[in-house]
Amino acid sequence: MGFSKDELRRLEELLLKDRERTVRKLSRFAAEFMDTAGDGAWMERSTFTLHAAEQGTDTMEREKAFLFTNEEGRRLAAIDAALRKLYREPDTFGQCERCGGAIGFARLEALPHTTLCISCQTLQEAGGG
Repeated sequence: MGFSKDELRRLEELLLKDRERTVRKLSRFAAEFMDTAGDGAWMERSTFTLHAAEQGTDTMEREKAFLFTNEEGRRLAAIDAALRKLYREPDTFGQCERCGGAIGFARLEALPHTTLCISCQTLQEAGGG
């Protein structure tokens, strides 16, 4: 098992690009959130809004924002973990953490931070662990 140096370099490049994109999304979101929260409009709406539909919309927007940052934060953590493994254990990079089998270069090219082979991923999604 194991990948060639060129394949490992390609996977590193994909991970670094994905990391940059994810950090940029989180930074952009943080800046937009601070702009919205910083002008007092959000606080004023949430404190003094009398209409229940507007309060529901504000709450829903905050929940969507939390879910977005939570999802992107998990993605960033997965990318960082994959990079650590790539740098520290290049011989075992691409090994499924569940069954120990090979994940496969094509799958890693599509999703370089994955830790499961397609079989184990399918089993997990089906509720089998």
